Amino acid sequence: MFWGKLLQPNLILEGTVLNLTPDILQQYKLKGLVLDVDETLVPFRASQVSEELLPWVEDVRQVASLWLVSNNISEARIRRIGKSLDLPYISGAGKPSRRKVRRAVDAMGLPVEQVGMVGDRLFTDVLAGNRLGLFTVLVEPMVSPNQIVRRSSLHSAEVWLSQVLGASLPPENARLK
Repeated sequence: MFWGKLLQPNLILEGTVLNLTPDILQQYKLKGLVLDVDETLVPFRASQVSEELLPWVEDVRQVASLWLVSNNISEARIRRIGKSLDLPYISGAGKPSRRKVRRAVDAMGLPVEQVGMVGDRLFTDVLAGNRLGLFTVLVEPMVSPNQIVRRSSLHSAEVWLSQVLGASLPPENARLK
């Protein structure tokens, strides 16, 4: 049961991070977001952000502080993405380790109850956020069209294993749209 609670996101969002609106953040009283990068904001290996992401960041920035925290060890790539979004970043985070996620939260100067951890992975993003007491948001991955099959099978395996461990992830039709 313990693992089930650690793998249980507070919010499962239907669709990508682009569906996480300022209204949703205000509804949950979130004033800061720690954002995963790979497949949460950009497809894996992409070095540029999409045109849709820029206005999303500007909208969300009006109500919340934003930090990028990525497990990706390519500091140059994460720096390039952070710079294009004008956001502070941490690469090589080693999630589910809490250390570098905590560093981002501390830099925001907000209590953990007002900060959300947003990512596409249960065993890295949600687990790290829950271990710190953050509000965790699971989003669908942003993937390149040619990677949908590979990513879907990994996501399905994560969901299945988390349910075996006790998480109660709702079916697709019970997710916030």
